[in-house]
Amino acid sequence: MDPTAPINRRTLLRRGLQVGGVVAGAALVAVALEDSRHHTVTSSTTTSTTSTSTTLGPATPSDWTALAASLTGALILPSDGTYAADALLYNEKFVNLHPQAIAYCANAEDVARCVDFATAHETGLAARSGGHSYGGYSSCPGLVIDVSRLSSIVVDERTNTATVGSGAKLIDVYNAVGSHGLLLASGSCPTVGIAGITLGGGIGVLGRRYGLTSDNLRSLRLVTSDAHVVTASAEDHADLLWASRGGGGGNFGVATSFTFALHPVPELTLFTLQYPWPAAAALLEAWQHWTLTAPDELWSNCQLLTQGTYGYLAQTSGVFCGTPSALAGLLAGLERAVGSAPTYRFVGAKAYIDAMAIEAGCAGLTIAACHLAGESPGGTLSRSAYSAKSSYVDQPMDSAHVTAIVDAVQHLHTSAPTVGGGLAFDAYGGVINRVAPDATAFVHRDKLAGIQATYSWSSATPASEIDAGAQWLTWLGATVFDPRTGAYQNYIDPTLANWATAYYGTNLERLALVKKTYDPENHFAFAQSIAPAP
Repeated sequence: MDPTAPINRRTLLRRGLQVGGVVAGAALVAVALEDSRHHTVTSSTTTSTTSTSTTLGPATPSDWTALAASLTGALILPSDGTYAADALLYNEKFVNLHPQAIAYCANAEDVARCVDFATAHETGLAARSGGHSYGGYSSCPGLVIDVSRLSSIVVDERTNTATVGSGAKLIDVYNAVGSHGLLLASGSCPTVGIAGITLGGGIGVLGRRYGLTSDNLRSLRLVTSDAHVVTASAEDHADLLWASRGGGGGNFGVATSFTFALHPVPELTLFTLQYPWPAAAALLEAWQHWTLTAPDELWSNCQLLTQGTYGYLAQTSGVFCGTPSALAGLLAGLERAVGSAPTYRFVGAKAYIDAMAIEAGCAGLTIAACHLAGESPGGTLSRSAYSAKSSYVDQPMDSAHVTAIVDAVQHLHTSAPTVGGGLAFDAYGGVINRVAPDATAFVHRDKLAGIQATYSWSSATPASEIDAGAQWLTWLGATVFDPRTGAYQNYIDPTLANWATAYYGTNLERLALVKKTYDPENHFAFAQSIAPAP
């Protein structure tokens, strides 16, 4: 690993696993999804298919055999030798999910056949791009429609756009567009699938300058509940495009490809400042006011973590679209506001793909290695087990609230001393906040920062500490977070009571109307899916 790279959340996770279960914030990276186990197949351009309107009753073994024979891709059943591995999601806490079948779709027609089959046989279905759903909603007891084979990436330098298969992983997208001197603003986790992060919004390290991933979405192809393939754009199915820009994955159909606007790569500078734990409150207090007035070119976060036996970590890190010398003046203001010197300081210019690899926690690795081990040739990354909860900060917190945040991290360490976790504050503002709340389905356009609280564990963690972590998240949501600020739909939270309003706010009613148009019988349903309007 590059010794000059800043220490980030994924690096801390690997460090924790090496000491037998001390995990430092596995899920504190931005959203989202796994899966690169199968090879790239170019998506088909067909835009319609035949739908079965008759309900045929529960699927028999011969029905499953017929479905398998109809697919260009592959259908995996529980009797197949690879089933146990194929059923896995990224989060290891979901190891007991057992779908009836997993369809690795090779094109949009395969997806349509699977949707039609599930409808005809009244079988539940779930779409899986990478499998990082925080609620495990990338799986179901019925048919999992896996789009990981739809991973082609075609860049058009004439229009600065890319057409990306819905199963492409972020690290591959960055590598492909970066080779053309272009970028797509999106998340940091390398094995996240492009579908989930886009459909739920897409917060990332370049978002303040270039917007959310969904803000850069120009069109998408999607299989709707009637098994038809539609292209949603500003000209056609504009309501479906609107809903797909932040309305959450799995609600309106199964996406098969996306077309994104790209941007020329600027000079990039990364930074990390770490402080002793007694300065944690001063750091968070200073950081929130500093990011409030930061230029669009500067994205940053503030992380207050417990690292198990490693102790505590208070750090801020970020990505700046500019030179190290220009960033130096901005950092000087933050350091003055904190009032003490950092114990670790990194500032350095990085090429785009190197910067994204560092943010992904795989600095110094090849692109092939920056995939899950066993899922892709040469992959070296591991799955993890974690739980999370999200919230927002609308305006700078007062000193009492800042103190409560620091105390909350200490509370986690006291109640579960060998697990890792804490709170990460990711800066909003900039281009993100200049989009009207109703311009896209992503409603959270007035936030100072998003908050992600997580705790992570390994197979060596005592069950009592895993339970204590769950109790900590519940306590945090009830006593420290402000429920009026909402929650981020890509950090989907099965324990959240008023989840629909928290995720979608004033856009919920319109989303329900779009759902009624494209899925009136609610075939795409899971515990926190949007219901059709009456």
